[in-house]
Amino acid sequence: MSTLIICPNCRHQFEPEAAIAQSVEDRVRKEFNQKWNELTKQKEEQLRQKEQQWQDERDAAAKKFADEKKAMEAKLVQELSSKVGAEYENKLRMLEDANKTNEAKLKEANEKELQYLRKEQELITKAQEIDLEIQRRLLDERAKLSDVIKKEEDERNKLKETEHQMKVMELQKQLDDQRKNVEEMKRRIEQGSMQLQGEVQELILEQLLRESFPFDLVQEVGKGIKGADCIQTVRNSFGQECGRIIFESKRTKDFSAEWIEKLKADMRVLGADVAVIVTQAMPKDMASFGEKDGIWICSFAEVRALVYVLRELVIKVYNATKSQENKGDKMILLYNYLISTEFSEQWKAIREGFMRMKLSIQRERDQMEKLWKAREKELEKVLLNAAHIRGSIEGIAGMDVDLNLLPENDTYLLE
Repeated sequence: MSTLIICPNCRHQFEPEAAIAQSVEDRVRKEFNQKWNELTKQKEEQLRQKEQQWQDERDAAAKKFADEKKAMEAKLVQELSSKVGAEYENKLRMLEDANKTNEAKLKEANEKELQYLRKEQELITKAQEIDLEIQRRLLDERAKLSDVIKKEEDERNKLKETEHQMKVMELQKQLDDQRKNVEEMKRRIEQGSMQLQGEVQELILEQLLRESFPFDLVQEVGKGIKGADCIQTVRNSFGQECGRIIFESKRTKDFSAEWIEKLKADMRVLGADVAVIVTQAMPKDMASFGEKDGIWICSFAEVRALVYVLRELVIKVYNATKSQENKGDKMILLYNYLISTEFSEQWKAIREGFMRMKLSIQRERDQMEKLWKAREKELEKVLLNAAHIRGSIEGIAGMDVDLNLLPENDTYLLE
């Protein structure tokens, strides 16, 4: 499975395998060229040295031959000049022998030169054979290297494919595990959501009752304790306890008739005056709030208005009950208290305190008015003197100097 790589500069797409193969081939070609250049340089250096050696030997032989020839010619000339006579023929014969000897030596030198040339040609031929052998070996090594690279690429591709399959299987396994975890969490959430929703509605109901009726006592019934979810102790404006209203909070899809019987039992145990079921699902025969079997049933949106009405009824029943207790005695006690000295003195104390407070406020007001008037006069003097200084300076320096104590739009402060 090939993977394309995008160049960040030219946005060209290429396969990493081709890039690696090209890189290996370039590296092998570079090494081969370096080795070939080194071998070529070595062969050229050897041939150059051998040619130089052969040239030196030829030059030495030719020089030796020329020296010997000159020496012999000089010697012959000298001998001929000294012995021209009788020895002419002997010298001439000797000269001929010497010439033959020189010719033999020249022939030997030519043969040596020919041998040198043959050796040179043999060396060149051997160098060419060596180059050819090197080329063949390089081609074989290149073919072997290509096979090795191809095998390595195949093994690498197989390894990558195996790793990819393992990663895919691993990801699939993780995905299956995550799905199982999600399903398990979903099941747990759905299982606990009903209870959590009910607890949240209970807390909101208690907060609503405390905020709507701050004088009443709203108590939460702890978990695991038999009874209603919430108890509201109704108090009048004097802080007297007038009765109890118990609440049962339900947040389910269907209404159960067992809730009514249970709340009736809780109502008797707690001695409550009114019981209310706050439910999301209303009974089938009730479209809105109402009373059923002595229990009030309403939705969460209706609970505030219903509790307000029930609370007023509880307070009125309490007041009516209390007003009937010892009605005649209370009338006499109230009359005696109104005509008593205690009531008269207390009322006088209230009236005297009221008058002292009124006089104190009036004195404070008069003092503040006086103080304000004095400060206003002082402020007028300051502003008047500042206006004189401003006029003098503007007359000297012009309008470039801003010496206003107050902004132009704040002149209302002087009113």
